[in-house]
Amino acid sequence: MEKTNPIVGTKIDKSRIISLEKGKIPPQAVELEEAVLGAMMIDRKGIDDVIDVLSSDAFYDSKHQEIYAAIYELFQNSEPIDLLTVSNLLKKNGKLDFVGGDFALIRLTQKVASSAHIEFHARIILQKYIQRKLISISSEIIENAYDDGTDVFELLDDAEAKLFEVTQGNLKKSSEDAGSLVKQALKKIQEIGNSEGMSGLETGFTKLDALTSGWQPSDLVIIAARPGMGKTAFVISMAKNMAIDFGHGVAVFSLEMSSVQLITRMISSETGLTSEKLRKGNLEPHEWEQLNVKVKKLSDAPIFIDDTPSLSVFDLRAKARRLVSQHGVKIIVIDYLQLMTAGGKAGGNREQEISMISRNLKALAKELAVPVIALSQLSRAVETRGGSKRPLLSDLRESGAIEQDADIVSFIFRPEYYGMTEWDDDEHTPCEGQGEFIVAKHRNGGLDNIRLKFTGHLAKFSDLEESFSSEFQSSMNADVSPDHRIEPKDAFGDDDDDDMPF
Repeated sequence: MEKTNPIVGTKIDKSRIISLEKGKIPPQAVELEEAVLGAMMIDRKGIDDVIDVLSSDAFYDSKHQEIYAAIYELFQNSEPIDLLTVSNLLKKNGKLDFVGGDFALIRLTQKVASSAHIEFHARIILQKYIQRKLISISSEIIENAYDDGTDVFELLDDAEAKLFEVTQGNLKKSSEDAGSLVKQALKKIQEIGNSEGMSGLETGFTKLDALTSGWQPSDLVIIAARPGMGKTAFVISMAKNMAIDFGHGVAVFSLEMSSVQLITRMISSETGLTSEKLRKGNLEPHEWEQLNVKVKKLSDAPIFIDDTPSLSVFDLRAKARRLVSQHGVKIIVIDYLQLMTAGGKAGGNREQEISMISRNLKALAKELAVPVIALSQLSRAVETRGGSKRPLLSDLRESGAIEQDADIVSFIFRPEYYGMTEWDDDEHTPCEGQGEFIVAKHRNGGLDNIRLKFTGHLAKFSDLEESFSSEFQSSMNADVSPDHRIEPKDAFGDDDDDDMPF
């Protein structure tokens, strides 16, 4: 419908007027904010119900932000919270006049009679806050997407990181004062004391757990070795221990082996049946029964395997975020670092690319607050060196940045691989069927060389002191005859090739 404008004699398109946006108000629930703040000042129970749900940023009204911040400070200091104490603290901080004086605080307390529905109200306030954050993030993504100079992979990674923050409820201020950090540290120390000194995730290797107190959240752990030493065997044993024995969710990114090959190794380790028998399906009736019984635990274990080849660091971060948010994964394992690509940021030489990948892995560990375990190759310098051939930090392949970024750098060493029959110690201890987990760098703890038992035909590491049950021992004897025993380093057909790590 069109009509003539009597002033200028032109026709006005009404549909165009209707289609024009008249402006939008950000999502908000100011009345509920007032109800929540009033309830917190008249009922202590109300504070306990919402203090872990809301932050001061969740409030739309800046005056309400200041009032909540005062209530939160009183709560942190274990001081009484009521109309008078909140008013005094606001006055002390110079914010009382800004919020409207005592009259404004009195008005808030008069709006509610109790804290009966305070948690429900707080959830609505949080939802409105999340909506505002999503609008802000979306606007920023749109603006950056129109910029031709923006790296699209960097834009994708940044967008997903911000959305992951919203999903995880980690919308916190960028910095925290020393007082609140001290309280957090004391609380963590108390929790560690209650858990008998284990502050991280148990690996199932007794001496390693004693040294590290378990793998710590936000740590980047590098496990390096020459091909054939047992890097993959170690992380498979560790992942199985963590998932089956302790119930920790484990994500394994296998860039070399297929997911079926990897799970077959785990089945071999768990059941005591050799990988050769499992590949051929040549099992005796009692072995089929053994397989069906023991594989049940592995079937129920929270292990997630991704075998995407040539995985880029951006894809890894995206997949890891989803696994942490959707499946509660507690640790991420990458096998192995040199097979990853830099994705959209590729450029420069291989050393610079590896440096960028290691920095991103450390950033991922901090962002998700989970330990990231990355396997790495060692240079051939180990092979040409005389003596015990025990690896050194200088042997890390392709980039010194790996050593710099990592919180823990460790090596796996098996003298038996080089034809040695004894450890290079004063007692000349036999080294048959043994390996050494060498902690060469530990940013927050001590160093040590930890000896472990290595069962080559099962590709399994375990505690050296661990005694085998009669059932497990009998299965070993039945599986491998003396005339056809497989040497540890050749158990899975691996040779000394840089592109084929164990």
